[in-house]
Amino acid sequence: MSNQIIGLIGCFAVVALVLLRIPVGFTLAIVGFIGYCAINGVSHALLKIGEMPLEIINYDLIVLPLFVLMGSVCLKSGMSRDVFAVANAAFAGRRGSLALASVGASAAFGAVSGSSLATVSTVAKVTVPEMRRAGYSMMLAGGSVASASTLAVLIPPSVILVIYALMSEQSLGKLYAAALLPGLLLVVLYVIIVAGWVMLQPDAAPRGPREPLRTRLYNLTKIWKIALLFGGAIGGMYAGWFSPTEGAAMGAAGAVVIGFATRSLGIRGLIDATVETVQTSAALFFIVIGAMLFAYFIVQAGLPTAFVDATKYFELKPWQVMGAIIVFYIIAGCFLDSIGMILMSVPIFLPVIISLGYDPVWFGILLVVLVEIGLITPPVGMNCYVLRTQIPDIPIGTIFLGVAPFLLANLALIAILLMFPQVALWLPSALF
Repeated sequence: MSNQIIGLIGCFAVVALVLLRIPVGFTLAIVGFIGYCAINGVSHALLKIGEMPLEIINYDLIVLPLFVLMGSVCLKSGMSRDVFAVANAAFAGRRGSLALASVGASAAFGAVSGSSLATVSTVAKVTVPEMRRAGYSMMLAGGSVASASTLAVLIPPSVILVIYALMSEQSLGKLYAAALLPGLLLVVLYVIIVAGWVMLQPDAAPRGPREPLRTRLYNLTKIWKIALLFGGAIGGMYAGWFSPTEGAAMGAAGAVVIGFATRSLGIRGLIDATVETVQTSAALFFIVIGAMLFAYFIVQAGLPTAFVDATKYFELKPWQVMGAIIVFYIIAGCFLDSIGMILMSVPIFLPVIISLGYDPVWFGILLVVLVEIGLITPPVGMNCYVLRTQIPDIPIGTIFLGVAPFLLANLALIAILLMFPQVALWLPSALF
């Protein structure tokens, strides 16, 4: 049996085990280890699995738990209500203002949490009850919150981009810079979707009450916490003051200082945030270790080289290969976990992407947008299920129907990135 056949069997085994809900870290590790044994022997596989944790646990990886800590502290500090108040003040008096505010709140909270699931669980508790009391359609309420929460995986500091940076050996600073403009563009596209929805179906959302100018200005001042954290941590990285790791440390420390200074965070909250960070980081590290072992197996099996040779043999044009990869991710996202999908596919597809002349930083941003689609499409659609756990009386079918119009925004952004790659590449080229 050839190494390529062993590699393909390993890929199918990973998909099957993930569909059976075996934890993705364990799946990647066990398939990678067995495959490595089949190709290089047990002794080499044991040596590699012993070296793996020391190879990946390095200075650059510290950025992951630091950004997770920053998001956890912000969550414990109750910043979600502040960002919703700010967004609501910005859209007050317009039809569908609360749905528009939920988009703004998700973008703002995602800019400090880096986690889509944390964003949807936090924002849903604040915004959906407000929309229910105002007489909004639950389809619009659930769809806007579940969809807009995916912004957290695109707007820095995205945890997904950290993982992609580790897998692809790309600069995290460049990836964060590349993600900013597409992230802001997606916010605008989501706002357009909400505005179009309430224009076509006025009954879905009443016109919000106008707030006095003084009240609106006061509410707008509440954004200072988020602005200070994002500007200090991410803005410092863009300005060249900090490395990504230093920026993450500044963000985590700043979140703690702001929490204590404003008395919105206590010792108990800090301990809870720290424990949550340790648990989340340990799980992510285990997944990364398993993914790296699987990546070594895939490289030893020669699958990336085989895919590159196949594109040359069949004389496939770059746009045809890219189109097939996009379709793969959209379909796979309906069934597979987002992190697992990235970890198992990047070692295979990235060499093909580079050989066709595409920029790996650009591809990382495109990949994150595709992952966002998987977070809200059935039957997996984790964001939709997390929202339902927070608001149990909304049927899951209603939430999935609600997110359908917002998928048009993601597809539009994919088309824009394909036609105008500089949307993602201009800022990193200017800064770096």
